[in-house]
Amino acid sequence: MSKILIRHAVKKYGDHTVIPDLNLEIKDGELFTLLGPSGCGKTTLLRMIAGFNSIEGGDIYFNDIRINDLDPSKRNIGMVFQNYAIFPHMSVYDNVAFGLKNRKMEPKKIQELTEQYLELMQIAEYASRMPNQLSGGQQQRIALARALVISPDVLLMDEPLSNLDAKLRLEMRSVIRHTQKEVGITTVYVTHDQEEAMAISDTIAVMKEGVIQQVGTAKEIYQRPKNLFVASFIGRTNILPAKVEENALLFPSGYRVELGSGQQMENQEVQCSIRPEEFVISKQGDEGIHGVVREYSYLGPNTHYAVETVDGVTVEIIEESSMEDELKPGQKVLLQVKKERINIFDRTGRRNLVRSEAHEG
Repeated sequence: MSKILIRHAVKKYGDHTVIPDLNLEIKDGELFTLLGPSGCGKTTLLRMIAGFNSIEGGDIYFNDIRINDLDPSKRNIGMVFQNYAIFPHMSVYDNVAFGLKNRKMEPKKIQELTEQYLELMQIAEYASRMPNQLSGGQQQRIALARALVISPDVLLMDEPLSNLDAKLRLEMRSVIRHTQKEVGITTVYVTHDQEEAMAISDTIAVMKEGVIQQVGTAKEIYQRPKNLFVASFIGRTNILPAKVEENALLFPSGYRVELGSGQQMENQEVQCSIRPEEFVISKQGDEGIHGVVREYSYLGPNTHYAVETVDGVTVEIIEESSMEDELKPGQKVLLQVKKERINIFDRTGRRNLVRSEAHEG
């Protein structure tokens, strides 16, 4: 296993800089996810770690070994791709054993390890079958077994679930998480799916245009996003303008939320991120943002509402479903916010004003 250290990494294609100056530390044995929209540089970075892409500046280390110029075959990595990349002309057993045979391992040891990982990935009963006889989820298990059987120092996974249907994705998420913890291998996982990242990761790095915006646990990133991009990319949120006046939030509608002595802020214009579940709907009272229900969707445990506020902004609200009737379109409501959950950004959206020093960095 390995700790991965990336210092001032630069990736260029001609005059175009994809990654300008990236620093990252991935702990030994953790499942670390690179998350971001298409084209943000996450797969490029993964391929730099693998050695498939050159590095134009900076350094990458596995433990204390600088690997910039090390051939991919010498890096002792396992790789799982989006399209499985398993050999269609080989049986399941031979696919898994392939890397061990390449390393000229003795036959008895090859058999022992291959059978061990076929069992681990719960595909031992399919050992003699050809890949085209199996489902997408089973084929991805083959790819994972083949990557792990060689005992790599680092496992790299590039959008491994994006070709699977929704049910299989959920199943394979659990398989990957469980297997990674059982084997204890340092894993770098690339995805653009926020929910997938939050479900499986120890740590997440959110990327945008080759720059890491925030590194943290799923809870840290969701509850205290470092900037407006992270707040908008991770989960759903409502962005509302407001002003800070005398350490209180003042919304355009006149709704005032006292920030309390623990959060001292200068008077300024701000942008507020309010998650759908952080609104409280009231049918009466004076304090709040007045609005009208435009749409609702009953989704079992939760009911989703679209409410148009008096300011002309439509916000999404999620409430736990109750035995009472849902609010109907056209019904007037009063919205209040859970002030301890609100995230307040400066006017540019680049800085979260309620972040504590412990979250900075």
